[in-house]
Amino acid sequence: MELWDAYNENFEKINNLTLVRGEKIPEGLFHLVCDVLVKHSDGSYLLMKRDLNKHHGGLWEATSGGSALKGETPLECAKRELFEETGIVATNIKEVGRVVEKNKNSIYVEFICYTNWHKSNISFQKGETIAYKWVSKDTLINMKEDELLTRRIQQFIDELHH
Repeated sequence: MELWDAYNENFEKINNLTLVRGEKIPEGLFHLVCDVLVKHSDGSYLLMKRDLNKHHGGLWEATSGGSALKGETPLECAKRELFEETGIVATNIKEVGRVVEKNKNSIYVEFICYTNWHKSNISFQKGETIAYKWVSKDTLINMKEDELLTRRIQQFIDELHH
């Protein structure tokens, strides 16, 4: 059973209230989700392909990420999710923005990780990711909606604006 902290839309944690993954989140409450975009020191970006059995399976994602566990800070969540899904240990990571999606009862905290990680040393998380590729900024910007799952982080990264 995966437990989450409950937040209000102002990103304030609600004490003594725990959410459970898979259970309906009550109206007006939110859970925390962290996404990490990885930019290599050579200027390329890491894309991960979703496992075919996941929702939107086979699509590429520009971010690693997932729900924060109970008691986890956004930064702790971002580093954990990045490591679990890619094997990358984040040493230069910063928050770039937050988005509240009321229809998903989710608060997204967006991060960018700058790295010189060896580009062939990427690992997969069983049931989550099945492939990876490093792409240029232009390739990332020009990917079609049926190829790239989410573009939420692009609004926070100046160089990714059209």
